[in-house]
Amino acid sequence: MTRTQLLGIGMSRNAIEHRIASGRLHKLWRGVYAVGRAKLDQRGEWIAAVLSCGPDALLSHRSAAGLWGVLRPFQHLEVVVPRGKRRGPPGITVHQRNGLSLAHRKVVDGIPVTDIVTTLVDLATCVSDALLLRALNQADRLELIDASALRTALEQGPSRPGFGRLKSLLDRQGSTLVDTLLELRFLEIARAAGLPQPETQIRVNGYRVDFYWPALRLVVETDGGLDHRTPSQQTKDRRRDQKHAAAGMTPLRFTEAQVRHEPERVRETLEAVAERLRPQTGLRPERSRL
Repeated sequence: MTRTQLLGIGMSRNAIEHRIASGRLHKLWRGVYAVGRAKLDQRGEWIAAVLSCGPDALLSHRSAAGLWGVLRPFQHLEVVVPRGKRRGPPGITVHQRNGLSLAHRKVVDGIPVTDIVTTLVDLATCVSDALLLRALNQADRLELIDASALRTALEQGPSRPGFGRLKSLLDRQGSTLVDTLLELRFLEIARAAGLPQPETQIRVNGYRVDFYWPALRLVVETDGGLDHRTPSQQTKDRRRDQKHAAAGMTPLRFTEAQVRHEPERVRETLEAVAERLRPQTGLRPERSRL
């Protein structure tokens, strides 16, 4: 609670000082107190940070992403205030912005926070492409906003830092949900090979697969990181591929190095395999530039 709130409910200045001395109130920042205990959980830290920056402050950037649930919470605290307002206390990064209005304000779990569109635009100014992609997809999965609605919001809103980068990532992703930049790069190669939009991150034959083309009965996995290099994981990967093959499907697997450094070879492989599978389906290629 803030000192103003305590005075507003009828507590005198002496009563406040007495509760501080007795340990019933714990000073966090100037004029902001924890009630009953000094240690706060994550949400307690967020609401205290907002309260310490004034009545117009909103949780923002990476802290807002943590509250919305689109990224794991970061250690440091971030708040946005209208330009010209006071600076925040030590330990809080305070962003100042022109045009901050009620339209940007939401309340989640009792905490004032930037709306999801503003949060994603702000993220585009301070996180990697991989984290931004993860946040976009998590926002979609949580049904906070989908790619189409986000594009519309960006087109209708005034341009500011983060817009261009966010639009670029949306354009690369299209309407297909992918989890990593590796998968995004592969998706671009698949489009260049003339393949239609795949289904992604669904279960096929009991396994969650990266890409699936039902009409072609084609399953593709992209192997990134160190996990797929271990003998144990390689054995599991072979079992997955064998299960798909036994079900009459065509499993393909590409390494991160192939996707990153040999995109033409990957495209040619996809084209050749799709060409072999198409006589069974009648599908025609839909090629785009790589």
